[in-house]
Amino acid sequence: MENLSPSIRLKNSIQELKNQQRMNEQLLKMQLYVVFESLKPVNILKKTLREIATSPDLVDNILGTTVGLASGFLSKKVFVGFSGNILRKLVGSVLQFGVTNMVAKHSDSIRLLGQLLIQRFLNKKAPHTIKP
Repeated sequence: MENLSPSIRLKNSIQELKNQQRMNEQLLKMQLYVVFESLKPVNILKKTLREIATSPDLVDNILGTTVGLASGFLSKKVFVGFSGNILRKLVGSVLQFGVTNMVAKHSDSIRLLGQLLIQRFLNKKAPHTIKP
């Protein structure tokens, strides 16, 4: 290998740096494009909906909250009925709030209890057989 003069080494180093700069510029452009695409409102919405659909915890929380709201609404309707009494409506609203929060916070326990009750009432015991 021959010794290169300092000016040739300098030119080679400059050329390598220019090549590296072009590669870095291309990488930066690609990253900028990816960021730009991910920040579009349509893509943000798609990503959020995809995460919601694939997240079992979020689906369970939404289900628990929905059941809580429905049970709170029904408890208020049962308690208040068609009464025009202001005090009864106020107590009904407090009852609705309490039932909604209780059911939403303990939806897993309530679901488990419901499953156990359904299994107990729907599953018939097998008749006893006499062994010879």
